[in-house]
Amino acid sequence: MKFHKSIVIILSLIVSLVLSACNRGEQVAGGSDSKKVIGIAEANMSNEFITYMIDAMKEEDKKHSSDFEFVYTDAQNDSAKQMNQIENFISRKVDAIIFNPVDTVAAVDIVSRANEAGIPIIVVNRTFDGVDKATAYAGSQSIESGLIQMEEVAKQMSGKGNIAIMDGEMGHEAQIKRTEGNKEIISKNPDMKVVLQGTAKFSRADGIKLMENWLQTGEKIDAVVANNDEMAIGAIMALEEAGKLDEILVAGIDATPAGLEFVKNGKLKVTVFQNATGQGKAAIDLAVKAAKGEKVEDQIIPYELVTKDNVDEFIAKYNK
Repeated sequence: MKFHKSIVIILSLIVSLVLSACNRGEQVAGGSDSKKVIGIAEANMSNEFITYMIDAMKEEDKKHSSDFEFVYTDAQNDSAKQMNQIENFISRKVDAIIFNPVDTVAAVDIVSRANEAGIPIIVVNRTFDGVDKATAYAGSQSIESGLIQMEEVAKQMSGKGNIAIMDGEMGHEAQIKRTEGNKEIISKNPDMKVVLQGTAKFSRADGIKLMENWLQTGEKIDAVVANNDEMAIGAIMALEEAGKLDEILVAGIDATPAGLEFVKNGKLKVTVFQNATGQGKAAIDLAVKAAKGEKVEDQIIPYELVTKDNVDEFIAKYNK
């Protein structure tokens, strides 16, 4: 009889341990009981600007590590992959989502799904039509950078010349709005015109290839105006190789450390500072507040013009 009782006790202990392990597994899937979870869906972690934004996010999230778990994902510029990552966050019932969209079409649906699930969603860095349906936006207004960039180009060219525009990934909010800003300024300068336009996908390598192709057309180019610094640097490299950099003004946007070095050495004549650190910190701050049920509002961070005259001020921002 004692033997049978011992068996029963042992079996009961085993059942208890199994149930306890299952419960712990459930807690890990959605975060521990003591911590809220914030899911961070990044568009492309290999993008230089985004890497600086993520660095700022991770520095900021340390301040909340006792109360929050932060889960980072990388869509690698794949819209379908990002949708799956967001759906996973929703199924896990995270407490807030930070969303850096791959494209503007899918972004609307993603915000809608988060809203239907009752999960606060903070959009960071890239806006789109319908972004007002998100809980809040942390970032800049892309059209402003295109306006600032082309205003300075027009100034340096005395309002005259042939412009070649390097677009980023087609359909991206930054590509659409930055180019829109460029063309708005060009339309106000009757002696300036766009003679070439093409995409280099925000990539330095593609910037080199596109610039090489443009040079082969024989078209007279007075300025290359790129949607970001990486493409602008690619254009500079191709122009240097062809011995034509002294003939053509090159402008970029973002004022990344690499871009600033090219401004410092006089090869990149114009860039526009986009505050990656400010955007990353603001996104974490908004998400934490929203997860706690606090009211949040958009945080718009302005762009700033960078030329050789003030480049040291912006280099110092990265060296703090």
